[in-house]
Amino acid sequence: MELIAKARAAGEAIDADVLVQAIPYCRHLGVIARLEGELLTLELPFAAHLVGNPMLQALHGGVIGSLLEMAAMAQVIYEVRTPRLPKPVDISIDYLRSGRATTSFARARIAKQGRRVVNVHAEMWQEDESKPIAALRGHMLLDSVRS
Repeated sequence: MELIAKARAAGEAIDADVLVQAIPYCRHLGVIARLEGELLTLELPFAAHLVGNPMLQALHGGVIGSLLEMAAMAQVIYEVRTPRLPKPVDISIDYLRSGRATTSFARARIAKQGRRVVNVHAEMWQEDESKPIAALRGHMLLDSVRS
């Protein structure tokens, strides 16, 4: 990711929305990123192509899982300032509620960081942050730079 390397070399902060828009799938979903303190929040405006069950107008489970994984990876990239994309080692997603036809949000935090592996947790919600619709727990491998 040249964007990360350039920002790191210049000693500048990474623009969260530019980072997310550099990922084609994020652009396809319509994801918007904003920085709140040291945490990135991803916003997913509802669109008809995100529906998995037209009878219920419920978000597709793959869209929910993808948003959570993107939130986790973006937070790791932003916080760790890794020059390369972290590689998912294992990810577990708990689907807690049906995702309705409305704007969704996701945020992640690093639970523990080692030299090579990061443990990350993410949650996705809609109107009420205290009522998540899904949660992610995972480990990501940091690819260290070799000189």
